[in-house]
Amino acid sequence: MSEEEYRKYLDYFISDYAAEISSNYRIPLEEANLRAQNEIGEDLPQGPHTAGQDLLCIDHPGNAGQDQLVGYLWVSPDRTSNSVFINDFYILAEHQGQGFGREALSELEERVSKEGFREIRLRVANSNMRARKLYEALGYEITGVNMSKRIENERSDP
Repeated sequence: MSEEEYRKYLDYFISDYAAEISSNYRIPLEEANLRAQNEIGEDLPQGPHTAGQDLLCIDHPGNAGQDQLVGYLWVSPDRTSNSVFINDFYILAEHQGQGFGREALSELEERVSKEGFREIRLRVANSNMRARKLYEALGYEITGVNMSKRIENERSDP
């Protein structure tokens, strides 16, 4: 992923991730947006050139032989566990339902298998039924459940 592609990726990622944070943790969207920006800065301090992180554009041949961007994939290979973690996977709305997600995940599996990895891991929101169905159809299994409980504290901040 180039620097220009990374900037476009951030345009999508920050707002999408902030909405997920806001929904999952029941915090205001403005606070969630700041949290999303801080987290991406910590996770990718050198942007698309951060060691140990693979940021990929998912392209498909378009009209006149020009590649067309259909989505993004961010993975973290981990040699210690012999696994690859999918941090983010997104097919642009106008390209969803056309098999691009299935194709991208199949290509990822083939690539990382050739590199010697034995497992692909990910986290998916319980409410994201479309993604869950795709992952399950491709053989992914539920290995745990995230839970949280909001508690009151004695400090005045939320």
